[in-house]
Amino acid sequence: MRILITLTLILFYSATTLGSEKTEASDILAAGQLFMEEFVETHASQGFDAEYTLGNLDPRLALAPCPEDGIDVSFSSDPWQTTQPSLMVSCQGKRPWRMYLSVSLDIYGDALIAARPLSRGDRLTAAMVATDRVVVNAIRRGAITDREQLLGLELKRSVNAGTPFTPDLVTSPDAVARGDHVMITARSGSFAVKTRGKALANARVGEQVLVENLSSARKIRARVTGPGQVEITM
Repeated sequence: MRILITLTLILFYSATTLGSEKTEASDILAAGQLFMEEFVETHASQGFDAEYTLGNLDPRLALAPCPEDGIDVSFSSDPWQTTQPSLMVSCQGKRPWRMYLSVSLDIYGDALIAARPLSRGDRLTAAMVATDRVVVNAIRRGAITDREQLLGLELKRSVNAGTPFTPDLVTSPDAVARGDHVMITARSGSFAVKTRGKALANARVGEQVLVENLSSARKIRARVTGPGQVEITM
């Protein structure tokens, strides 16, 4: 009888010990919660507000034990590009494991929006741009938040009032237009010669454009380096 009781107690103790030596769903959720709280706090100091909801896990989940503070959590997708990122939760212990935890995340921040309906080809001025609080990570192309970066750019298509400005909506305007007089710089190393010319087409900075040398009437291709400025390499 004593042997049976002793054996029963040993089995009970072993089962209890084994049951505690595992990583459970509650551990995963706690690690995810801590990670998200730190994310929210960090970005609050930068002017962003964030709201999130962690996904559910099967309460029967049981993974290999992980040393104290050994659970690592990181985003497996860019939280600034989607409202449904995932968290990668992993452990590098003796029996390493990795799993994913879904999260719904809204990041609120100031973004630049159209102050009124605008047309394709409009060159943006301060009066055309307003600021509004938006869910920035719901704008997949990424909202433009730097006003100085936006002003002077040209719209690729018409937009309604309240539309957030994104990089795909704007482009740099033409730096030279057909018929413009331009300064042609012929460069070879540190040596440069300048002469006047005329643009024969529209072009933006960095593009190639056909220009006419007004001194020789020769037509050449040059790279636009700025408004009214083109350059060729000798």
